[in-house]
Amino acid sequence: MPTDLPSGRVQPRFAGIATFMRVPLLALVRPEHQPVDWVIYGVPFDGGTTYHPGARFGPRAIRDASQYIKPINFEAELDLAREFSMADGGDAPVAPFSCEGTLESVVEFAEDLGDPSRTKLLALGGDHSIALANIRVAWERAGRPASGLPLLHFDAHLDTAEAIWDERYGHASFLRRGIEDGCIDPERTLSIGFRGPLNTMEDLEYATGKGIEVVPMSRWIDDRKGVDRSIAQWRASINQDPVYVTFDIDCIDPAFAPGTGTPCCGGFSTAEVLSILRRFETMRLAGADVVEVCPSRDVAEITALAASHVAFEILSLDAGSRG
Repeated sequence: MPTDLPSGRVQPRFAGIATFMRVPLLALVRPEHQPVDWVIYGVPFDGGTTYHPGARFGPRAIRDASQYIKPINFEAELDLAREFSMADGGDAPVAPFSCEGTLESVVEFAEDLGDPSRTKLLALGGDHSIALANIRVAWERAGRPASGLPLLHFDAHLDTAEAIWDERYGHASFLRRGIEDGCIDPERTLSIGFRGPLNTMEDLEYATGKGIEVVPMSRWIDDRKGVDRSIAQWRASINQDPVYVTFDIDCIDPAFAPGTGTPCCGGFSTAEVLSILRRFETMRLAGADVVEVCPSRDVAEITALAASHVAFEILSLDAGSRG
């Protein structure tokens, strides 16, 4: 069922309520358009961040920046609004002083979005700790596969820390907690964009010891053929299983995306990361998130704009898989 989107040539894109890509609010979707295929919702929480706070305002910024995104992805030759129905589910309730409390609150909220047998969820963060809640719900909706969901992870950091300041559910630990929960399959996890100094080698040793395919920026630059083989092998390993995509905006270099709480030099350009995402066309998705946009550190909304386009490309992957 197509999505009703207001025409930018009839209703100005700077007018009206700023939902993601101007899709209708879930509560206002007409009965004949229910259930929707994708619900995009926000998680305004940054209690799990370990450096600059402010990602709690990320969902608003991404929605605002998405107003100029049109539905046709000419690179993928598809009209997103015609491929499936979409709605904005609003923001999940959060517990501002509790990572674990927010996790529970978001799971409870997300479980009720759309039709569990059909609707997929794209969460807008918020810091990366919020990804675990959406992954848990995506795993449930995918039928609780025993091995967990395959994961495509874009990030400057590994996010496999055991705990920071005794907090086990912060943004540096979501991947480790997801593996422990059984909702992420580490042996079918591909992590792209890792770079920069580490606090401890244990974070990397945990990742590689669990079978995660880590593609650091140095390897992306120096061993492109080897990276291509790794991606091809990963694609073969997932077969037709639905994949969860988690995208930390600090995967992009701070020259192109300065609005993030944990910036790290030496990352992708915006053009590069969009091109990389398109390499995964026809891949079935179980769910996704785009996180760590910190508007207070942004310049002219370029980070929020990048995040909105990343979300659009992720949705396009799923649309392309239906062809």
